[in-house]
Amino acid sequence: MHVSALIEMVESGLADRVLVVSGHQALTGEQLADRARRGASLLADAGALVYAGENHAQLPVLVLAAAWAGVPFVPVNYRLEDEQLAALVRRLERPLVVADDRTTPRLSAHGIDAVPIDSFLVSTIDAPSSTTAAENEDDIAIVLYTSGTTAEPKAALLRHRHLMAYLLGAVEYASADPDEAVLISVPPYHIAGMANLLSNLFAGRRLVYLENFSASGWLQRAREVSATHAMVVPTMLARIVDALDSGDEPPRSLRSLSYGGSRTSPSVIERALRALPDTGFVNAYGLTETASTIALLGPDDHRAAVASDDPLIRRRLSSAGQLLPMVEAEIRNDDGSVVPFGEVGILYLRGEQVAGEYSSGSLLDADGWFCTRDHAFLDEDGFLFIEGRADDTIIRGGENIAPAEIEDALTAHPAVGEACVLGIADDEWGQRIVAAVVLRPGASATTAELREFVAGRLRSSRTPERIDVVDDLPRTPTGKVLRRVLQARFV
Repeated sequence: MHVSALIEMVESGLADRVLVVSGHQALTGEQLADRARRGASLLADAGALVYAGENHAQLPVLVLAAAWAGVPFVPVNYRLEDEQLAALVRRLERPLVVADDRTTPRLSAHGIDAVPIDSFLVSTIDAPSSTTAAENEDDIAIVLYTSGTTAEPKAALLRHRHLMAYLLGAVEYASADPDEAVLISVPPYHIAGMANLLSNLFAGRRLVYLENFSASGWLQRAREVSATHAMVVPTMLARIVDALDSGDEPPRSLRSLSYGGSRTSPSVIERALRALPDTGFVNAYGLTETASTIALLGPDDHRAAVASDDPLIRRRLSSAGQLLPMVEAEIRNDDGSVVPFGEVGILYLRGEQVAGEYSSGSLLDADGWFCTRDHAFLDEDGFLFIEGRADDTIIRGGENIAPAEIEDALTAHPAVGEACVLGIADDEWGQRIVAAVVLRPGASATTAELREFVAGRLRSSRTPERIDVVDDLPRTPTGKVLRRVLQARFV
């Protein structure tokens, strides 16, 4: 199935419902479909539609116009250095580049003509309507560049069939109530940003965008628009909880808050559950290469885990939840054999939504399995636990140690807000364990106190030899810790 079908769905089934809010303007399903078709006619000679900029209220017009025209939509990270941003655009053949006001002159300075997004959107009002939709589900729908934190960014390719397989399998069409609104603060160049856009349109939920994230700004916007749903990355969630603990008013309308994009500390989740007792929390685990979510930990599972005295149930708060029904998973050891429940190995995934493809070629094996490079295990009830990237594993004295276990121990301390644990080279042990922590606002703790706290929860061999207190952990804009930056600090 092709993403262009979504245009016809919102036009026929959600014609009179407001789906996009932009300032004092609002677009119904019928109006959104019309603007998308008119926007598609502006792409007749383009090989791709590039967007470089912050979140914009009418971003859905661009995404759907590209789908109707049959050209890839390519949101790029506007936070990159100017030369790197321009280099990504130059990789594409005949791109029509649309950018926000801040990014347009940056691209122009490097010889790339960009149309300001507001100008493009105005053009879609009077442009002729394209009557013929692209329909080849094997065409590329979206190109997302990896963060490039350790190497040159790679172009991940998502085809129309991958995205529609996710929507049809995970979201019920037009299931949202007319009053439901989703607040989107994840950037468009992240898979969560694209999945939020498509899945909420498919459900018939009103889309409200937050251009720049701050915890107080997010809370204020959620209250203003009576947001019922939202999705954040873990860093955002931690800062929202801090703001609520400091006295910010919670959004009373919020029914569901999902989080994902990187691992979340259980202590942050527990604080969030206390701060928003009437909100249902959802942990959504997925990858760019899987066209978004493949496993969910739902609201009931969150509350049950926090309330339970059974350690096996309580630990589910650290899990990614259970697999979606259209996704298969296997946990394999180094020789490719499937391991028993509870044993850690490498996570492999298979399903219609799993793309596993880059511009350099497919990473799927002959049977359609994609290797995530995540260390993980499944418990006997089918809950998936992600232990971290295989490349992040610390090997100390021949013992494999998952940084996440030590990070959870550190963030359980009441003074610690965030933690990152690393292994650095050591002649005697192979690697030594070090950690960087960010203290919660107004809190204090000595490094000796933190080491003692960890030692009381874990074996001494897993206690960091060195703990540095830092103001912030270096992160990508989507919340992933830049471990190589911290590695350089410790070395």
